[in-house]
Amino acid sequence: MQVKEILRVKGNRLLSIEPGGRAVDAVKTMSDQNLGSLVVLEQGRMTGMLTFHELLGALAARGGALGDLKVSEVMVRDPVTTSPEMEVNELRRTMLESGARYLPVLQEGKLLGVISFRDVAKAVLEEQDFENKMLKGYIKNWPA
Repeated sequence: MQVKEILRVKGNRLLSIEPGGRAVDAVKTMSDQNLGSLVVLEQGRMTGMLTFHELLGALAARGGALGDLKVSEVMVRDPVTTSPEMEVNELRRTMLESGARYLPVLQEGKLLGVISFRDVAKAVLEEQDFENKMLKGYIKNWPA
């Protein structure tokens, strides 16, 4: 299975924020939309990623208040990315080795979507369930 297949099932809905946006507004958007990350876009170009991990770190460092903290002050610049052709096992390895829970999917510089660790786990589980059903059906109908 490839990343593009996960994106096809998941959809490519993307929410973003500008680097000059307020971190507190990012928290509100992420909470309202049940997201763990936002793509940081400046003039239509990805300049970084903002995840709950960076926001929690900022909250811890600032005594629980974000105040007027800007997204650019806490976002991950040059995040680890993936391509639509990457195989899921390689993607899982990349996510585990880098510690990234959210990977932007880029093709020739164009942002296609974001894959989360949860998206990967769900896709792998669904693929295994399908294979299991097929194998059980094959075994059940095996000629004696």
